[in-house]
Amino acid sequence: MNTLKKFLGLIWMILGPLAMTFLFLQAIEKVGLTHTDIERTNTILQWAIILFIFLPISIGLMIFGFYAWKGEYDRLPESSGEL
Repeated sequence: MNTLKKFLGLIWMILGPLAMTFLFLQAIEKVGLTHTDIERTNTILQWAIILFIFLPISIGLMIFGFYAWKGEYDRLPESSGEL
């Protein structure tokens, strides 16, 4: 089970930057498809909000993956008394 946790930690560390890269490329593509200035402004605003929300999620995914990879979750407490 600990090997699976470490493997998934690596996956999560890779998935964080890949997801942000994909979102950033999609934002560039969608802004480029707009025709008028008003559409462009609205699209930029929408994608700025999307990127602003998902950036901390991506960073948290990378941090969680790093801790899983380092083995911090190898032994989890069974009860609150073990904390």
